[in-house]
Amino acid sequence: MSLTLLSTILVVEDSPSELELISHYLKESGYNVIKAAGAKEALEKAMSQQLDAIVTDVVMPEMSGFELCRSLKKNPLTQKVPIVICSSKNQEIDRLWARRQGADAYITKPYTREQLLHTIKSVVNLINE
Repeated sequence: MSLTLLSTILVVEDSPSELELISHYLKESGYNVIKAAGAKEALEKAMSQQLDAIVTDVVMPEMSGFELCRSLKKNPLTQKVPIVICSSKNQEIDRLWARRQGADAYITKPYTREQLLHTIKSVVNLINE
């Protein structure tokens, strides 16, 4: 049985169209998707769900994706869940900072469906090995 059919991904994105696009790509590939329109909502959902990965934007109101990363990595319930940052910030310093906050992977917008799925698959496979 394929692992991707069992994988649940939390998508955190304050742009409704971007949230729908990422969710569509993941669902189409057999992932179970949980959506959050912001980091605070994402924290609540991360505490109550069994997640295989989290995809988050960086620039969001109230709390950034970097702050979300730090909170999740500090919490024993969520510290092992891989986090993929999906951001329009494409400087090397942004990637470096994301890693320092606990992100496991970083993709920049605009991305292709293949880039997104390949990145998700690589972080999900890390925890399932």
